[in-house]
Amino acid sequence: MSSPSLAEILREWGRIGCIGFGGPPVHISLLRELCVNRRGWLSEHDFERALAAVNILPGPSSTQLAIYCAWRLRGGRGAVLGGCAFIVPGLVLILALSALFLAGSPPRWVRGAGLGAGAAVAAVAVRAGLDIGAPIWLRTPPRLRSRVAVYALAGATAAALTGPWLVLVLLACGAAELALQGGGPPRPSGATLHAWPALLATAAEPGGLASLLWTALKVGALAFGGGFVIVPLMQADAVGAYHWMSHEQFLNAVALGQVTPGPLVQTVAAVGYAAGGVGWGLLAALVAFLPSFSFVLIGAARFERLLDDRRARAFLAGAAPAAAGAIVGSAIPLAGALGPFWQVPLLAAAAVALLVLRGPIVATLLGCGAAGVVLVLLGAPVR
Repeated sequence: MSSPSLAEILREWGRIGCIGFGGPPVHISLLRELCVNRRGWLSEHDFERALAAVNILPGPSSTQLAIYCAWRLRGGRGAVLGGCAFIVPGLVLILALSALFLAGSPPRWVRGAGLGAGAAVAAVAVRAGLDIGAPIWLRTPPRLRSRVAVYALAGATAAALTGPWLVLVLLACGAAELALQGGGPPRPSGATLHAWPALLATAAEPGGLASLLWTALKVGALAFGGGFVIVPLMQADAVGAYHWMSHEQFLNAVALGQVTPGPLVQTVAAVGYAAGGVGWGLLAALVAFLPSFSFVLIGAARFERLLDDRRARAFLAGAAPAAAGAIVGSAIPLAGALGPFWQVPLLAAAAVALLVLRGPIVATLLGCGAAGVVLVLLGAPVR
């Protein structure tokens, strides 16, 4: 079958960007249905190999898969066009909602919706971490599971207690597993080398634009194991280090990232909006997604070799369980950020819905948001 035109890529990838509620599993399913089942643009084997390759890379896997599939079909121009079409609908929506929910004095019903949805975020974090960690645990040989448990515990502890040092813990766990499997020292990546100017600028201007760009770079380049690991990475900077957002606003931002279509990484745009308005939000999103485009545009031709690279797989074997643990550990500061007393029973209800009944995340967040509106309109406090 012939390859699609650029106009078709724009239309089809944009459609997925508009209807892709529910995170990476939904995005991957929609891309498979389009590219393999419905149009036959890619074989099942090619699609599975692409999915395996992007799962080895740091960053949002479903975003990288969308960019890679477009690259396979129409080269560099297709990759840029398809990736942007996939990202932009959710990005526009989250910035619009940020203007509503992160305003200085939003209406009481908006506060209620944000507080209600925000109450469920800690339960979402536990669900996301367990969903990532369970397959890792099952495919790990029993004799190696103690190491996986140590990496997960290290990530959870770092997310719960150390905040900004989480990145170093993720990298250290990957390096430790690489050493244990007999690999050499990891080579510095382009992202690491180019991060030093940002680090120096951050030191000179704490809380300014350079700090936001460094936060966005960490989010885009170091999200091992799934998009939700960006939550503890962002929380330490946005709330703790630079005070761009209150705890309540951060919970709102994470909830907005979950209920809007597209990748969760676009939550960084809400952080950027809180730090400096729409322009900063767009710039933060650009920096966060730049590694995903770079990995594909520069390295897609080497993806087959990456799948056979023992060093890359060894590093991921340490970093991925640490990231899963970090996601679960982030539930502790997220739960600790709850304010009004009525958020606690909403969190409990969300935990039952998500962890016991295995209900859908988006519906649970929307239900908690609706409950928050009702409670506030009935006179429940917002502080």
